[in-house]
This record gives sequence, structure tokens and C-alpha cells, in this order.
Amino acid sequence: MVERNAPPDRAAEYLERLAFEAESHQARRELMAGELDAEGLAALHEGLGQQSAPQEDPAAVSVGPRLALGYSSPPLAPSPPLSTDARGITRLCTTPPLARTPLAPQPWAKGPLVRWSRRLWRGMTGAGNDSGPARHGRMSRWRRVGQLRRLVLLVLTVGQSLVAADYMRTVLPYQGTQPLEIAILALFVLLFSWVSAGFWTALMGFFQLLRGRDRHVINAREVDDDTPFDPGARTALVVPICNEDVPRVFAGVRATLESLRDTGQEAAFDLYILSDTNDPDVAIAETHAWLALCRELGAFDRVFYRRRQRRVKRKSGNLDDFCRRWGRNYRYMLVLDADSVMSGSCLTRLVRLMEANPEAGIIQTAPKASGRHNLYARMQQFATRVYGPLFTAGLHFWQLGESHYWGHNAIIRMEPFMRHCLLAPLPGTGALSGEILSHDFVEAALMRRAGWGVWIAYNLAGSYEEMPPNLLDELNRDRRWCHGNLMNFRLFLARGIHPVHRAVFLTGVMSYLSAPLWCLFLILSTALLAVHTLGTPQYFPEPGMMFPVWPQWNPGLAVGLFTATATLLFLPKVLSVILISWQGAREFGGAGKVWLSMVVESLFSMLMAPVRMLFHTRFVLAALLGRGIQWRSPSRDNSDTTWGDAVRNHGVQTLIGAAWAAGVYYLEPTFLWWLAPIVGALMVSIPVSVFSSRVSLGLRSQRARLFRIPEETRPPRVLRRMVRHLKRMTRRPASPTFPQTVVDPVANALGCALATSRHGRSALLQRRREERVAEAVRSDPRRLPPAERLRLLDDPVLLSMLHFRVWAEPDAHPAWRELGLPRVPSLKVPGRSREASGEPGLPEAPSLKVPGPAREASG
Repeated sequence: MVERNAPPDRAAEYLERLAFEAESHQARRELMAGELDAEGLAALHEGLGQQSAPQEDPAAVSVGPRLALGYSSPPLAPSPPLSTDARGITRLCTTPPLARTPLAPQPWAKGPLVRWSRRLWRGMTGAGNDSGPARHGRMSRWRRVGQLRRLVLLVLTVGQSLVAADYMRTVLPYQGTQPLEIAILALFVLLFSWVSAGFWTALMGFFQLLRGRDRHVINAREVDDDTPFDPGARTALVVPICNEDVPRVFAGVRATLESLRDTGQEAAFDLYILSDTNDPDVAIAETHAWLALCRELGAFDRVFYRRRQRRVKRKSGNLDDFCRRWGRNYRYMLVLDADSVMSGSCLTRLVRLMEANPEAGIIQTAPKASGRHNLYARMQQFATRVYGPLFTAGLHFWQLGESHYWGHNAIIRMEPFMRHCLLAPLPGTGALSGEILSHDFVEAALMRRAGWGVWIAYNLAGSYEEMPPNLLDELNRDRRWCHGNLMNFRLFLARGIHPVHRAVFLTGVMSYLSAPLWCLFLILSTALLAVHTLGTPQYFPEPGMMFPVWPQWNPGLAVGLFTATATLLFLPKVLSVILISWQGAREFGGAGKVWLSMVVESLFSMLMAPVRMLFHTRFVLAALLGRGIQWRSPSRDNSDTTWGDAVRNHGVQTLIGAAWAAGVYYLEPTFLWWLAPIVGALMVSIPVSVFSSRVSLGLRSQRARLFRIPEETRPPRVLRRMVRHLKRMTRRPASPTFPQTVVDPVANALGCALATSRHGRSALLQRRREERVAEAVRSDPRRLPPAERLRLLDDPVLLSMLHFRVWAEPDAHPAWRELGLPRVPSLKVPGRSREASGEPGLPEAPSLKVPGPAREASG
């Protein structure tokens, strides 16, 4: 036997630990009074399992009895999903049966010749012909209206930019005739056009919200909540996660499920937690949180969990994997983010909107930010809650059914998504090729290319998300988004993309490219000052001129142009506050507090703009120079920025601001007044970043009714539930760590039951397992690489073998037992399922029958 050199007292110690974990007092007495430990560990496991055990893996036969001891009343789970695999090892299935659909993305065409040949092939064979409703003229009316509206937007933006360019030309000393002035003028036109487009979008959003109706948009208020569901309209709620804060994720999921249950339509929905986590301890915590959720809600048949072992294409790959395995079971898929919370009425209305609009492929909600207490996050929540509706409504006014998809809090029609929206990698090499990072814009473009509409239900309530807690976390997120948008721009000329979605790719790039353009504009303006201060004026720039050209500075025109630009930037904010004051500002803290909050937030935005400019410039240059990024999940807690982090991230910016200010003061002191908002903001970036991240200042502003949002004044029930569940989960004992999952009898049994790699018998596989376990048992568990720990967790045979040998072998590394045996029974999954509370629904799991020796001793 493997345990022939085992210490004689190990079996007795193992039995004591198992009895300590047992839930039933009667079972404890029977275990301690019996003689299971008389003949060693292998015999102990055989006695528990009441069958002979394989020599290489004696602990496998006792997985089920160990779980029954730890979870006797109520049992761990009903049967199914609790069952046994082909080897007889107890198994807890976390996913439904497979319903595979063969899916493959279409590669991106590399050139015109390839596109022409593919178009010819499709014409000859009929392959790729779409059944999308837009192909058959079903949406011709709103499409014509949308084209007309966008033509008006183009005329307004271009006309306003040309007038501003003429003004700017008169401001320059040589009226835009010198090479440096031409470059400044070109940058100004680009930047002003970007500002102008945002202004007209917000302005039309203001009129839309003021009117309250538009017959060409999807209106959530027109949906009849009493309309019964079509039995075939099944919807999958999918939550892709990766190394997230487990209590926050599952608190939001539970609040959403409970709100959905209140509508009486929960039978039409299933929920999938799709994990790409590669941290072993987080993976264990996820499975325990899923199991606790299912036990407490009696939801083993509606809530599922899957962690991929082969993690490709990040979030989009996770969704692709779901579509291949279970997509055919559902008519719709509703994507939630790790910090998303949605009310049951919002979920059911989205399904009814889809049913009422069969031409819609994606309907995106406008999530409202809430839940943060940092000063920075509260200002951002206020901004998105107050100004955001204007831009969202205006965006939808111009785009209609060719709108945005933001990757979460949106419902998707499964059939066209599975057929047309799987993403192939971008061809080539370098940082801007390979797996598409910002998948949402591309999926919306592909859905529209297939003839289906992409809409924004901007007036649908009940959709929520969270903001980054501080500036550094937001910039970390922006770096990922910047890289993804630069990659997406490679598809600007892709075949069949609708012009609106080409414009979406362009605006996505401009969201970040505007930063280096603005930075270059400021640098060239400073260079122009230096040239005219240190150089000799050119009165005769061209040979043979009869009359000199006098450089003329027009500070009055410059003030007027600056005022006009500032009006375009800040008037949407003023209109937003006017609209709120008109409709009722009580939930925002009152009209006076809303105006004061708007002023303070605008000043803060002015301080942050130069900081973001330099960061975004660095992100763009890093992506263009081929520097890859590490895709990490954003922070989900209210974390403060330390002084050390602020100095490391903003120290160079502070020096740049000081040097820039000193140089401009040396050249022309009066010009420093124009540049003061830029250089001053850079010089104070460190304290601003630190103090704005403070939770204490955020709570003070909340008590003063500043930056108040309705979700704080009158929190919706689904958000109150989320907060309550989050507090309860954080008070629970921690989930077991990896060493505890290996060593503790009940935690190990649960890990073996949840392991997904179920292989057949193979001599080569068994030899490789023996080698891995032999190496692991003599290693310090803290030194094992995360990838190796995940492999051990995924294989029930490896996990069971390692468990047995850590207990049996005297030369096992002592850290296993030091870290793996807690002194308190804190490793079991909480929760009482419906049958324990007298509710119908789940069949009762069979109870443990203690083996013969224990029964005899207790008799």
C-alpha cells in the first residue's frame, strides 16, 4: 500500500478531523466510537465508502460519504446534479447537459481581391445570404429617417467647425499662412469638430428628453408588462468574470435573481457564471459562492457555473464558448458585467421589447452608475447620472437602429449572434493584431452588417453598474479600452460595415487619439510663442514682395473663440441641470445643490483633463509602438489612493507642468495666464488624485447633499438587496484556501466533486499523475505555481491522490498540514436549501450510512 510508512496515529487524527467537520452529533459519536482507524488510512477510506479502494487512490471511494457527513441536513445538493462519474467518484455537476452547436468565426478579408472572390462565391452558391429583417426592407422607414438626421448632424458639425477655423485663422499672427500655423490650424479643426459633434448630440438629447417621445425609437414605456411570455422565449443571463471580487459578484447576482423571482417570470430565465479565473483561491471561492447561492435559493436547476480551462479571446471567447455549448437552448442572451445589477422588471421588459421588435438584434440599456463612496467616484456617478442621459438620448436620436453596444446590461438575439458575431483574430503581428480586445463595438457592427438592428433603450429603468473608485483605477481601465479601440479601427474599411458603425470605430479612436492631438496642439502653440519671442519676425516671407506682412495678435478674438469653445463644452451640463430642475430635483438633493454640484464637478473635470491628456497620450503611443498590456479586472471596492501610488503615477506629470510653466513664463509671462489651467492642473495632480479618492470626503459630500443621485436618495429595492447580501457575505467565514482544499477531509471531498476533468483510464495518464502528485506532496504549497494548482483542482483523481498522500506519507512537506488544517470548522459551504425550510421543489439527497464497525460500536 502507498501508506506502508505512514505514522500510526495519522488514521486516528484523520478520523478526529472528519468527526469535527461532521454536522450530525449522532454521526460524530458513531465515527469516534467505531474502529475505522484501526487498520490505517486506506482501510478507513474503504470503510467510509463501504467498498474496496484502488491502491493508487484510496480516498476516491470516500468522497460521497465525507460530503454526506459534512452536509447531512440539508444534504449538499439534490440528485441530480449530485451523482457519480464512470469511476464511481461522487460528482457535483455545475452545468446543464451539453447542447453543442458547431460555430466558427469568419476570417477578416485581407484585401479587395479576396473580398471580390468571396462575394462571387456567395453569389454563385447562396452561402452567406442573410435572413436579417433589414435585407428585406422591413426597417426602411426608420433607416431613411436616420440617414436624414445624420446628414443634418454632418452639416451642423462641419459648418460650425469651418466658422471656428476662420476665427482661429484670424487669431494667428500670420493668419494661418506659416507652416507652424497651418499645423496648429489643422489640429484645431480636428479637435473642434470632435467638440462640436458632442455638443449637437447633447443638444438633440435635451430636446428628446424634453419632448419625451420619438416615434422612430424603441420606447420601453410602451411595453405591456402584463403580456404573457412566449414559452419559447427562454433567456440566458450570462455573467463573464475573471479574478473578480467574489462577494460583490454573487451579491449582485443574488439581488438580480431575487428581483426576477418577484416578477413571477423566473422560469423563463437561466443564469450562467462564466469564469476565466486563473487564481486558485479565487476559483475555490467562486465555486463555494455558487454552491451557497444554489443551496439558499434552491436554484440548482437555474443557476450554473463554468470555469474554462482553456482561456482564449478573454470575454468574447467566454461568450463564444457558452454559445457553442448551450446557445441553442435560448432565444436570447442577456450579458451582465461583474458589477452589474438589474431589476426583474428591467429584465422582463427587455425580453418583451425583443418580442415586440423582431427586427432587433441587440437592445442596449443605459446603465446608471451607483454604489461608490469615494469622492472621485461620487462625482463621476453624478456626472453620468445628470449629463449622461442627454448624450445617450442624443446618440440614439442620430443613430436609431445602428447604435452602440457596450458589452453588458444588454439583451442579444441568439441566432444571429451565433451565426454572424463570433470574432476572428485580426491578421498580422504586433500589439494591434490577434485577439480583439474591445469586442462590443465589433459585435454590434457585425450584427448590423447581417441586417439586424442595434438599439438603445435609453428610458428603461432598473439597469445599474459601478464606476472605478479613483482616478488611477479609471486610467487602468482606459488603457485597456484605448488599446482595444485602436485595434478596432483596423476594421474601419472592413467589408459590409455600415457607415454608422464605421463612424463608431472612428469615434472610439478619437476618444483617445484626441488626447495626443490636444497635447500636440498645446506643444505647437508653445513653440509658436517661442518662435515669435526668440526669433526675428519675417516681414517679407516671400521674395519680391512690395509690402511687408505685419504679424498681428488678436487677443480679443482669442477670448471670443475661447468663450465659444467653452460654451460648447459646458452648455450640455447646464442644459442637463435645467432639465432636472424642470422635472424635479428633489432626489438630486434639491435644485440649489444640483447647480452647486455641477459647478464643483466642472472645476474638477478641468483639473483632471490635462492629467488624462498625458496618460491617454502615453497609452496611444504605447499601443502604436507595439507594447502589449496585461488585461486585469478593475477594482470593485472603495479603495483609496496612497501617496506613494500618486507620486509614482503623477510625479513625472508634476515635473512636466512645472517645467512647462517656467518655460512659458520665461518666454512671455502674460501667456502663462492662458496656459495656467493646463500646467496648474499638472502641478497639483498628486494631491488631487489622493484626496479625490478618499471615502471620508465622499461621505462628507453625501451628508452635505452634494453629487447626490436618486439611487442614494431613494435606493431601488434591488440595490438595497445587493448591499444587504454583500454585507452578509463579507461576514461569512472565508472560503478554504488551496492547501485547505487539499488537506481538510470535507473541503477536499467537495473539491473532488466539483473538479471538471473526468478522464478515462490510461497507463500513461496514471503514470503522469503519479509523478505530479509525488512532486507536489514534497513541495511547499506556497511555492507551487498557480497553473499547477489549477491543474490539481481541475482533476478529481489528482486532488484525491494528493489528499491521501499528504496525510499518509511521513516525508510530505509540513506546510501542507500547517496551512491545511484550520482550528475552526469554517470551510463548509453555508446555506439551507428549500427542502430544509419546508418549501417544495428539490428532492432530498440520501443520508450517510456509517460503515459497519461504527454501527456495531454504537449499538
